[in-house]
Amino acid sequence: MKSYSLKLFFLLLIVSFNQISAQDVTTIEASNTDISDNLDLEAVASIFGEAKDLEDFERKLNDPDLKISNLDLNNDGEVDYIRVIETASGNVHSIALEAVIGKDQYQEIAVIDVVKDKNNKTKVQVVGNVDMYGPNYYITPVYPIVPVFFTFFWMATYHPWYSPWYWGYHPHYWHPWRPYPPYIYRGHVHAHVNVNINFNRNNVRINNNYNRRSSNNAYFSRHPDKSFNKRNPGVSNRAELTNKRKRDISNKAGNRPSTRDYKSTGRPVTKPSTRPNTKPSTRPSTKPSNKPNTRPDTKPNTKPSNRPSTKPSTRPSTRPATKPSARPSTRPASRPSARPGRPYSRAAAPRSSYRRR
Repeated sequence: MKSYSLKLFFLLLIVSFNQISAQDVTTIEASNTDISDNLDLEAVASIFGEAKDLEDFERKLNDPDLKISNLDLNNDGEVDYIRVIETASGNVHSIALEAVIGKDQYQEIAVIDVVKDKNNKTKVQVVGNVDMYGPNYYITPVYPIVPVFFTFFWMATYHPWYSPWYWGYHPHYWHPWRPYPPYIYRGHVHAHVNVNINFNRNNVRINNNYNRRSSNNAYFSRHPDKSFNKRNPGVSNRAELTNKRKRDISNKAGNRPSTRDYKSTGRPVTKPSTRPNTKPSTRPSTKPSNKPNTRPDTKPNTKPSNRPSTKPSTRPSTRPATKPSARPSTRPASRPSARPGRPYSRAAAPRSSYRRR
């Protein structure tokens, strides 16, 4: 019974912990968010340059694995499907990105203009929707390699792409997912921005002949108070909003005073010295007085007198004054002269060369 109660207690503890964790995930929101935080146009320009054609581009844009978009304009708890509509006029192709938010209701998010200039060079510019990103928010990507499908635009047999999908009728690969909090989405989508692309920003649009249809502005027509100017008063567009956030973060980091606001008084400024000018007084200025000035008197000034000044005369003289005359002064005359001479050795006496008869 005791073990059953203990298991039941741990089970209830785990269930309550999971419920608390789920509540924390769904309620966390960034303190400074905007609708434009939910679709990064640099990531859109990146997958546009990597696509095989516009149909493949629309598929990448709505891929549940890539999760390029995080928009939920109709607030149904699911990310909106984005369809791609192309219009062509002469040397200009305009590709509109529209969020499907209801039956026959679409909201234009951005337009990608592909223009062929007089020098037969193709330029691309991503234009953010005015209500979504503010006025004059233009991104001009410079691709390291021109996408192959751009050449299709200038063929006489080319037909513009018009997405066949609409509300309630979607491709088989697409299934909606719950949007992330904006701060998590920004960290996720950053990995899909191609670092080999240069993203230039300017205030000049390369295509001034584009006309937006009134039917693809359903969201902001019903919610004019949610336009960019109303959401961010005093901020021109998305680019300025991003720079403003960076400045706010840098000012809050560490609460350090900015050197830009410092005004000089004209007087020389010296750093405070925490190190004392003089050494601490605990160290004696002179050597201690208990140290003897001279060496102790116990050390004899001279060598001990018991050492004889001269060598003792009692040392016996065992070495004779002269060597004994044991060696004959001359060689014996009896040594035969016919025998060859042998080397003479001082160590041994000469051996007799006589034989017994």
